[in-house]
Amino acid sequence: MHTLLILLLSAFSSLIVGFIWYNPKVFGNIWMRESGVSAEKIKAGNMALTILVSFLYAFFISFIFQYLVIHQTGALGMIGGNELKALPSYANFMRDYGNAFRTFKHGALHGFFTGLFFCLPIIGVGALHERRSWKYTLIAGGYWIVTGMIMGGIICQWM
Repeated sequence: MHTLLILLLSAFSSLIVGFIWYNPKVFGNIWMRESGVSAEKIKAGNMALTILVSFLYAFFISFIFQYLVIHQTGALGMIGGNELKALPSYANFMRDYGNAFRTFKHGALHGFFTGLFFCLPIIGVGALHERRSWKYTLIAGGYWIVTGMIMGGIICQWM
C-alpha cells in the first residue's frame, strides 16, 4: 500500500508541474503557438479525459522510475525478486547499503538524467519528424526534465 501511495503521489506531481509549466504565463502561449494548438481547441476537448489519461501515463512512468532512481532495486533483481529465497549475503548487503543514496536530491539527479538523456531525445526525434521547432522541443523536453526530477525525488526519498 505504501508503494502504491508513493507512486500515485509521484504521478500526481506531474499534473501539478504541467499546470504550472503549460500555464499561459509560463510556457503555455509559446507551446500553443509552436505546437499549432489554440486555446479554443484545448477548451473544446474533453479535459477530464485528458487529465485522467495523463495521470495514468504518469503512473506508468512512476512505476518504472522506481527502478531508475533506487539503486537497491538492482540488488533485488539480482536475486530474482524474492527476498525469501535470497542467500544471507543479500540480507547483509541490504543491512549495510539498504538506505544508501535514498534521498530526494539523489532521486532528482536520476530524474534529471532520465529527462535529459531519455525523454528529451524521444521528444526531439518526434519533433524533428513532425517538423516542430526547437522551442517546442525545449518546452516539452524541459517539462519532462523538471517532472522527472520531482518524480524521481519523491520516489527515491519516500519509497
